[in-house]
Amino acid sequence: MATLTPHKKACTVNPLKMSAPIGAALAYLGVDRAMPVLHGSQGCTAFGLVVYVRHFKETIPLQTTAMNEVSTILGGLENIEQAVDNIYKRAKPALLGLASTGLTETKGDDVAGYLKLMRDKHPEWEGMEVVYASTPDYVGSLETGWAAAVAAMVERLADPSSERLPTQVNILANCHLTPGDIEEIRDIVESFNLQPIILPDLSGSLDGHIPETFVPHTLGGTKVEEIRAMGRSCHTLVIGESMGGAAEALKAKTGVDYTLFDRLTGLEASDAFIQRLMDLTGHPATRKLKKQRSQLQDAMLDGHFYFGGVKAAIGAEPDLLYALGSFLTEMGAEIEAAVTTVESPVLEKLIAKELLVGDLEDLEQRAAHCGLLVTHSHGRQAAERLGIPFHRAGIPLFDRLGAAHQVTVGYRGTKELVFELGNLLWSNAHEPHPDDWRLDHENTQTIARH
Repeated sequence: MATLTPHKKACTVNPLKMSAPIGAALAYLGVDRAMPVLHGSQGCTAFGLVVYVRHFKETIPLQTTAMNEVSTILGGLENIEQAVDNIYKRAKPALLGLASTGLTETKGDDVAGYLKLMRDKHPEWEGMEVVYASTPDYVGSLETGWAAAVAAMVERLADPSSERLPTQVNILANCHLTPGDIEEIRDIVESFNLQPIILPDLSGSLDGHIPETFVPHTLGGTKVEEIRAMGRSCHTLVIGESMGGAAEALKAKTGVDYTLFDRLTGLEASDAFIQRLMDLTGHPATRKLKKQRSQLQDAMLDGHFYFGGVKAAIGAEPDLLYALGSFLTEMGAEIEAAVTTVESPVLEKLIAKELLVGDLEDLEQRAAHCGLLVTHSHGRQAAERLGIPFHRAGIPLFDRLGAAHQVTVGYRGTKELVFELGNLLWSNAHEPHPDDWRLDHENTQTIARH
């Protein structure tokens, strides 16, 4: 176990993290017929839009309240009202997801009060839900912004119910799960004859499908009606430590209990998930799942030769860092350095030589003698300078195709990760040379003499 060292640098060099408003916007994008709106300047939205367009290679609906110097000083009521009204008239989304930024949070806009006043003034908005999450740029990261938006949606939309549907379960998904991951989780849950309500569901809105016609809002994802029906589920499956707050909010409002899984990558983690589904339904795992488990075991046996003793450096959001770091240690690698964006209790369980909140400069300095570097696409220059194998993980991945379709969860996803990383390490392994034996022999003799 490693002790987490907080961020102490005067400035960030080559940032690792993205801001909380961007995370909230991504969570809103996982809802069907949704329109995320950042309450701040146009630049805040523009830069976030570029990040997601490059990552998903898709059109991204994202709007702004377009605050300027004057409106920031006087208050953003008029800007929010105009933005919401324009969006309602032009797009008519089922959900408008509003997230604050550092600009408006510093000013201290009472957005909740603004929305109440606007609701009374605009009864025509009745068919459009407006959800607000407080996500200042200077607090948290993409992961915390995502979690805040999910909690806000649950608190606003989930309806309490005394009815419990024995075949309906809720799944609260963390921000590090790709659309491909979510689709894999859905297939696993449905194999137990359960009907999952996944929030947010990026597999419906950002899975790369081509719509028949242009729509100004998201197409696919969790429906607002499904979020309202989450109070009728028999249980909630929570993926990622950061989603614990949203799970508690859902339980407090609806009484639906939950089970939290800190990761779904790895044999042990996948076994725990499958066991919980077996306990909930009383059904055994399917033949397909049993075969996938056996295939993963064989892949781990084949791959451990290439992972064993490898020193790795990882930079990622806490939940993703824990999932990948735990997987690597289970395969026999050693975490030389782990750099994350914010503090999280889940990292107390991570086995690493050094663990700190920092940036990509910190990661590069500590990866100098490592055999593997893992982070998002902005780490590619560091890997080139150090001359070590580089595996891309997290957001953004803008220099590779198929980022949305990567699968690293469950037996199948973990097997694919074993092969991908194993092949990467294999192709960069040091080739044996006759001089290696001579040098090893001389070193052994020197040590023996002393």
